[in-house]
Amino acid sequence: MDHTEYIWHPFTQMKLETQPIKIIRGEGAILFDDNNKSYIDAISSWWTNLHGHAHPYIAKKVFEQHQILEHVIFAGFTHEPALNLAKRLIEDHLPENIFKIFYSDNGSTSVEVAIKMAIKYWFNRNIPKTKIIAFESAYHGDTFGSMSVSERDAFTKAFHKNLFDVTFIPLPLKGQEEKCNQAFEKAISENDVAAFIYEPLILGAGGMLMYEPASLNYLLQKAKEKDIICIADEVMTGFFRTGKMFASEYCEIKPDIMCLSKGLTGGTMALGVTACAQFIYDAFYNDDKMKAFYHGHSYTANPLACTAALASLDLVEKEGFIDSINIIQSQHQKFAETIKQATHFENIRQRGTIIAFDLKTNSETNYFNSSRDILYRYFIERGILLRPLGNTVYLMPPYCITAEQLQLVYASILEYK
Repeated sequence: MDHTEYIWHPFTQMKLETQPIKIIRGEGAILFDDNNKSYIDAISSWWTNLHGHAHPYIAKKVFEQHQILEHVIFAGFTHEPALNLAKRLIEDHLPENIFKIFYSDNGSTSVEVAIKMAIKYWFNRNIPKTKIIAFESAYHGDTFGSMSVSERDAFTKAFHKNLFDVTFIPLPLKGQEEKCNQAFEKAISENDVAAFIYEPLILGAGGMLMYEPASLNYLLQKAKEKDIICIADEVMTGFFRTGKMFASEYCEIKPDIMCLSKGLTGGTMALGVTACAQFIYDAFYNDDKMKAFYHGHSYTANPLACTAALASLDLVEKEGFIDSINIIQSQHQKFAETIKQATHFENIRQRGTIIAFDLKTNSETNYFNSSRDILYRYFIERGILLRPLGNTVYLMPPYCITAEQLQLVYASILEYK
């Protein structure tokens, strides 16, 4: 059957795209299609999969929960998986200033919640602060609020008149730190900034752009001095992607709000978390019903999703888990030195389990660079799932990937001419 007869695929020009590959099963870091051809999933299926596909422990826990309670409205009701997940995240993993968890459905919604929390926080306090600051090249999602705080580019062009105004500042890339600092200090000079939202240390869809913790820490310090709410979008960077549980751990100054999704359930199913400091929650905790946070989703805190997240945390906390992170980091570091010898790649960068580099072309480095389709097909033909961001190639594998599998990916990259 032609799967495009009924399905409209994301981020795809359907008229130009070839038939999608039909995946029938997954095991560890490997996907299998309907011809039993295997593919190394070197990008964790859009950055979600931590422990490998069809992980038996997560599957067992979700199955057990499904026999007890598959879903229940979360307004006026609660359940143990939601409570246990919030408790473990707050007590064992999130920064010490984070005390409350608000559940939603995915990364975009976790950002939407954060933006609405920040804006209504000031509204509830009757303080006229509504401006939001974000980085140029940022990507925070595809809903209207998350698009508003993302780079104004071809993805959002049709909606520019519908997005709210945001002050964008340059990213503090190496050599551009002072330019960033000056723009930020100018933006906060009027004391009208409600929030600063950022992807800590790595901008994902913006091209795997990486910057240093010291630069972010400087901005957060300035924001704190001006009583600005700091929102860390850790949807991609969370759960050891950067080598630590959260990228925010690299900075002394901690965010007031954190957005989590993707790896939250180990890549099993959709779930979003917006975690906030107590002072945010306190601005809504009032005898006045109009100061409540009127936001929710039908599947808020779905018990199956919360159970998957708890099972994923079990695996993250298991003795020896961090060894897999360190092995991937070490192999990436060695490969970074090797690929420097390849004259057709440049701007090699790596942090934690993520490594990225740009293919030299005659065109500008961006998402719509024509090299993307050539690169994608090249790797697919060799049984490797890489989804380049234009001419930017990156690896973000599941933590169960073997050394042999990684070496196959590295070798295919080096063979590309």
